[in-house]
Amino acid sequence: MSFWEYLVTRREQLLTDTFQQASLVFQCMVLATVIGVAIGVCTYRSAWAGNLAILSTATILTVPSLALIGLLIPIVGLGVAPAVISLTLYGLLPIVRNCIVGLRGVDPSLGDAATGIGMSRAARTVRVELPLAWPPILTGIRVSTQMLMGIAAVAAYASGPGLGNEIFRGIASLGSANALHQVLAGTIGIVVLALLFDAAYVLLGRLTISRGIRG
Repeated sequence: MSFWEYLVTRREQLLTDTFQQASLVFQCMVLATVIGVAIGVCTYRSAWAGNLAILSTATILTVPSLALIGLLIPIVGLGVAPAVISLTLYGLLPIVRNCIVGLRGVDPSLGDAATGIGMSRAARTVRVELPLAWPPILTGIRVSTQMLMGIAAVAAYASGPGLGNEIFRGIASLGSANALHQVLAGTIGIVVLALLFDAAYVLLGRLTISRGIRG
């Protein structure tokens, strides 16, 4: 059986795994973005707090993905839960770091002007500082997504969803007729999804970042 014939015969399962992979990464990126931006907003004004936030999220990233998922299985069980928790944690560093850098890079005079017209600190952060820091934050989200797309494949170890199941099935049946096809199908699917997500982020940037900031 050729690789193309394998794709045709397994198209329904491959489409299901692809959808699950995309859904898993998207949901984890939403969680990581909300948590990461919140951490950045709470810590960027203090040098030690910002450094602690970056160091903490960087430390999480040093833990091997297979080990982290393995540690989570006794706590939350198999399936989606360990995948969501681990991917969300792994996605934090680029977002937290870029959020802190972006907020610290905002011209202080703009914040002073916002305060001068009666804005509270919260309103100034939401309406002035975060929009100006959005380009580096979006870059952090793009980097996190590319990382998580590959790491999500490991979630299959804990019976998680996605294209990693195709890869693990191929590895488990090495020597069989379709083993290489399974690994290739899963790998190519992940690469294609990563490219599509990145293209979506480029479009999002064009829609949400003003020309003045982009320039």
